[in-house]
Amino acid sequence: MNLRDLGYLVAVADHGHFGRAADACFVTQPTLSTQLRKLEQELGVELVERNPRHIVLTEAGEQVVERARIILNEADSIVEVARRASDPESASLKVGIFPTLAPYLLPHVVPEIRERFPHLELLLVEEKTEELLRRLRDGQLDAAVLAMPVDEGGLHEEELFDEDFILAVPDGHPLARLDGRADPSVLSGESVLLLEDGHCLRDQALSVCQLAGASERSGFRATSLETLRQMVAAGVGVTLLPELAVRPPVPPSRAITLVRFADPAPRRRIAMYWRTSSVYREFLPHVAALLRDVPARVAAAA
Repeated sequence: MNLRDLGYLVAVADHGHFGRAADACFVTQPTLSTQLRKLEQELGVELVERNPRHIVLTEAGEQVVERARIILNEADSIVEVARRASDPESASLKVGIFPTLAPYLLPHVVPEIRERFPHLELLLVEEKTEELLRRLRDGQLDAAVLAMPVDEGGLHEEELFDEDFILAVPDGHPLARLDGRADPSVLSGESVLLLEDGHCLRDQALSVCQLAGASERSGFRATSLETLRQMVAAGVGVTLLPELAVRPPVPPSRAITLVRFADPAPRRRIAMYWRTSSVYREFLPHVAALLRDVPARVAAAA
């Protein structure tokens, strides 16, 4: 039994006629009929009732055809996997990005990727860092964009860019009157609104607060940057936002004043990771290069 003969049987089931099935398979009718006879002999059961007017599948034939369709579809899928691996620009690439970056990075980079790789199917997954690493290890993702450092063996690390943290304060707050760039020490004594556990940005912001002598606002932890933004706009407190989260297409808020830090400003470093054994390891650096250019493009558009 081979895939070709199963294809002949499915063609007969679809067309209900040996001649039309042979034409669809680009073989002669005697060839198709002979191969079906051999298939029946191999299985030891009749698959087709033959009469001069039309073709009818036997009960066994219907069951075999049902399974043959699955087998043929799976065989086509195997060929497609091999084709995409040999031509990654037409692959289905699954890339993970963590939540405090994804909504602000993707509007800048997705149009560029679509233009550069028009046949690439980019499947994006937004999850927290720990979950993205798990999926990357398990092969459910081809790559992940994460904040450095990542302590994980077997992964290639491709540095992308640094992203400054911006201090967001309510309009009317004393820090809103600062002129020019501020030293991080202006946070000393402030209670800073932060994200809930599990967000890498929380740990990064906590590090900045500890160095500057600030503390976390007790009794509140946000689930997203947008929640933090709304709390600042409501005058509840101050927070730290990453650079891309305050750039267009994110609309500015008249209730929030953004204060930039003097160099060396606190920042996070973003990198792209993939398995060193990935079949896309030669292609992924080209995708990473497009992501690496985002800060320059955003600054030029400002």
